[in-house]
Amino acid sequence: MAHPVDEKALAHLLESVADGHLSVKDALDGLRDLPYQQVDGVKVDHHRELRTGQVEAVYGPGKSESEVRAAVAALVSRASGAVFVTRATEEQFEAVREVAPGARYHERSALVVARAGGNGALLGTVAVVSAGTSDRPVAEEAEATAAALGMGVDPIRDVGVAGVHRLLDHRGRIEEADCVIVVAGMEGALPSVVAGITSRPVVAVPTSVGYGASFQGLAALLTMLSSCAPGISVVNIDNGFGAAQVAHRILRARGSHRG
Repeated sequence: MAHPVDEKALAHLLESVADGHLSVKDALDGLRDLPYQQVDGVKVDHHRELRTGQVEAVYGPGKSESEVRAAVAALVSRASGAVFVTRATEEQFEAVREVAPGARYHERSALVVARAGGNGALLGTVAVVSAGTSDRPVAEEAEATAAALGMGVDPIRDVGVAGVHRLLDHRGRIEEADCVIVVAGMEGALPSVVAGITSRPVVAVPTSVGYGASFQGLAALLTMLSSCAPGISVVNIDNGFGAAQVAHRILRARGSHRG
């Protein structure tokens, strides 16, 4: 019998043993694969949720459909939080649905949400601000990830600095959010502008959108790292998934301190 490996579930498991409702043998059987589990050539890190509060994600590129399916099956059987496959193909998604029928494929961002997490209560709200329509795949990856992790999402789209008045119309929505993810390519200036008009933490995501001198997002990345506006953290190029994970940790930490 497999047991979830998040902190709350483990505490309940130990209490069940202490109260005599569960035998030591059954508890050990359930925890035998706690560090990691070998499935179809993949080592699934079940312990990660306990260490970090976030379930290990499956990175799709380079993996066969059977490897992705096996990894997801192992994760959904034990994890209590959201389970993801990033940069997935449609064939990998179909393989995931064999073991997680409720899985959803976000075609534009190639993100599979094999199972959403959260207990119904929102951790907080994340505003996902994107510069242009070409940045939508990365922005939508951040939005879908944040929603699956139990955050409310407010998408604010097509507000790049070439028409900064479009952004300023949304200052109130940005300030109402608990955290802001800003997605931009080209010269990557949008996060600096956003961080200058809000008190909220800003997670900047450079995208590979732009002409030759943008170097597939490197120019935007360097701009964001060099920003003079305080309160910005920067993730890797096109990493909307990672940005949502940062926001999740910020809001989880805030909630635990308030509790």
